[in-house]
Amino acid sequence: MCAFASKILKASKRSVSLLDQCLNMKQIKQIQSHLTVSGTIWDPFAVGKIIGFCSASDIGDLSHGYRLFVCLQYRTTFIWNTMIRGFAEKNEPIKAFALYKQMLRSDFLPNNYTFSFILRACADTSCLFLGLICHAQVIRLGWESYDFVLNGLLHLYATCNCMDPARKLFDMSVNRDVISWTSLINGYAKSGQISIARQMFDKMPEKNAVSWSAMINGYVQVELFKEALEHFNYMQLCGFRPNHAGIVGALTACAFLGALDQGRWIHAYVDRNGIELDIILGTAIIDMYAKCGCIETACSVFDSMPNRDVFAYTSLISGLANHDKSASAIELFMRMQLEGVVPNEVTFICVLNACSRMGLVDQGLRIFKSMSEIYGIEPRVQHYGCLVDLLGRAGMLEAAKKVVREMPIEPDNYVLGALLNACRVHGDVDLGKETVESLVERSLDHEGVHVHLSNIYASTEQWNGVEKVRRGMEDNEVRKVPGCSLIEVDRVVCEFVSGERTNVLMEEIVVLLFGIDKHLKSLCFFDDDNEVATEGGSLLDCQ
Repeated sequence: MCAFASKILKASKRSVSLLDQCLNMKQIKQIQSHLTVSGTIWDPFAVGKIIGFCSASDIGDLSHGYRLFVCLQYRTTFIWNTMIRGFAEKNEPIKAFALYKQMLRSDFLPNNYTFSFILRACADTSCLFLGLICHAQVIRLGWESYDFVLNGLLHLYATCNCMDPARKLFDMSVNRDVISWTSLINGYAKSGQISIARQMFDKMPEKNAVSWSAMINGYVQVELFKEALEHFNYMQLCGFRPNHAGIVGALTACAFLGALDQGRWIHAYVDRNGIELDIILGTAIIDMYAKCGCIETACSVFDSMPNRDVFAYTSLISGLANHDKSASAIELFMRMQLEGVVPNEVTFICVLNACSRMGLVDQGLRIFKSMSEIYGIEPRVQHYGCLVDLLGRAGMLEAAKKVVREMPIEPDNYVLGALLNACRVHGDVDLGKETVESLVERSLDHEGVHVHLSNIYASTEQWNGVEKVRRGMEDNEVRKVPGCSLIEVDRVVCEFVSGERTNVLMEEIVVLLFGIDKHLKSLCFFDDDNEVATEGGSLLDCQ
């Protein structure tokens, strides 16, 4: 190998300089052709630049770089690292592993750069076994103390939810930087240990937008949405500009809280700062508007997106179905297929719900069958729940019961709940009792199940049955979970729980509710017996 290396012709300085100025693959290939004709294509320095452009540039061609790499008779550690890095960064970790293995077999020793790339590949696949092998090699070759190798190990263990070894590495390190701290915070947040993550965050000597975003998304992951928005606002007060991940996390929190004003502000921030509306960000904005009741704005954002994937389509289909626009949801599903976007499991749940609300039994059955027959997706329990709901709403209770009885997987509370709801709507007491018994056998008889059965008895005026169910709830100390509502005032989300009177503004709230209640009663109408009636009773009945 060394003898061959001594005979390699060096590329001219002009050729190497031109490689640094290339802007696209066409120019790279032109210079590569020149190097081939001049016999200097095997110069490791020049060919390393070509492979580097192909593997690292956003407009590079990784497959072209790999073909050139395979043809090389002499490779340097730098070229091996460049190729491994290309596969690791282009989300092809398995190829990165294969190349690393080939590198070792070719008697090349990995260095600190090699390990930083291969540890990233391990993290991307969440493969702890390979990560442990790499860690052992890191120790054996003495690279553990290097910053980006240590950070790679921290990221690996945090990604695999192995926080004990991650914390030991962190505590042993003498060169902790913001990446080290953020990796550990991200690991604690993803494993649900949000309080420890916050403690670590508060101790950080230096923070950046990534570390702030890790905390925001950590709060979102454990459904502490108010805390996520508070952290997002505090981030800006501390002088940090939110990055892509932080914005997406904050939009997700807005969606769940119904914080429309805050969501609109974030959308305006995106537009004002010229942030690219990529698929992830666009989908987050669509989801936020849809869940906050602005479905027309969600549709407008969807149409303005330059690229749309299955998640963007699914988000809008779900939003349209939830806004009683099921026809538009089904139409969008058809458009999605025509544009070649393959639906996923969640898409089918959303479109089956849309069919159910419109009573489109035949179309819903066709869509359900297409899951396995066309797309190779085996229906899961949620899909069977949608099918039962579809048939139940249409009054086809026997067909719905047959689906429950013959489905290949164990029905859960969603499936049986859909059947029980159909029994309530259509007054089928016997099937309702049978369904409740099935729920009790599976220990799925939460308070809503008994309330449903009570309502089934009430719908058929079987008051003895109502009393029996209510007495059973009292004897077994079954309590209804109190309802709650959220309202956004001046970009602050306030929560109200039914029956709770601890709010500091309770007197003002009650006075306002009296006024609203009085106004609604003034809008009453007369029924057939000339008796005054209002829809929904009094607002104060809920307090």
